[in-house]
Amino acid sequence: MQINRRTALKGIGAGLLASGSLTAIQQTYAAESPAGVKVGMCDWNLGGSCNPELIPKAKEAHLEGIQVSVGLSANNIPLRKPEVRERYLALGKEYGIEFCSVAAGGILNAIPLATEPQSAMYVLDAIEAAKALGSSCTLLAFFGEADLRLSYPGGNYGTNEEYRNIGKDPAWREWELDTMKVRRVVDFLRQIVPRAEDAGVILGIENMLSAAQNLDIIDRAGGSPMLQVYYDVGNSTGAGYDVPAEIHLLGRDRICEVHLKDNKTRIFGTPDAQVNMAACAKAFKEIGYSKWYVLETSGRDKQFLPDTQANVAFAKKTFG
Repeated sequence: MQINRRTALKGIGAGLLASGSLTAIQQTYAAESPAGVKVGMCDWNLGGSCNPELIPKAKEAHLEGIQVSVGLSANNIPLRKPEVRERYLALGKEYGIEFCSVAAGGILNAIPLATEPQSAMYVLDAIEAAKALGSSCTLLAFFGEADLRLSYPGGNYGTNEEYRNIGKDPAWREWELDTMKVRRVVDFLRQIVPRAEDAGVILGIENMLSAAQNLDIIDRAGGSPMLQVYYDVGNSTGAGYDVPAEIHLLGRDRICEVHLKDNKTRIFGTPDAQVNMAACAKAFKEIGYSKWYVLETSGRDKQFLPDTQANVAFAKKTFG
């Protein structure tokens, strides 16, 4: 019966997209959504980073948590301000919204840990803010200027073709790394991990590297259980990795939190999807992962609420 229902939903997905409504999909999944799966969203997808006034919107969208950005730029770090933290806590309590993690995302992509000494402060900011908001997880991003892969002349800038695949198995990509950048990041992590341990806050590294390469970085940085991988199923699928195999290799104790998105569609479960969410969910269940799933997608233009409600229901049903 379950297989037939999913097959039918996939078949009607394109028609519902064309009509601008996903109510049928939303209702079908929501009717069977387990309560134990926690689904949040990045604040940049919710409508604006570092804005506690969006908490009521998160509640209306059926979200249970928000990944809060630590700051917008070097001169604009709202979560340093006690009054901003207090506003988050007050509205979170009022609307029943938790803060699953604090992200040093865009700010570290623009001011990379591997090259800019001042970026260390933003990681400390994230640790302190996470503790203040009752979260035990941070996200440290390595994209754009902060990418740890080695780009080469003649590559197609802005795509995976900018980097060399040095994997021996053509079906298993392993990107060549910038060894100097990686060494600097490892050196930094060795210094910052004790601060994270004292605060009880996990450092989650998110990048375009393979699971094996991330585990090597963690080991070289000392192997602390407070240093983990922030896993993104959309990024890893797009980079050509075997995502279920990666999830198994990392295991429950090295994945601190999960971003859910699909680079081919803003609506989960539609026929044009790139990510095999069912296979991802199966792998997460097999390793015993039971932490947050965080949506990094806003849905279609002017369809935020119905699309997010549909994605939340899909995530709860699929990953529950």
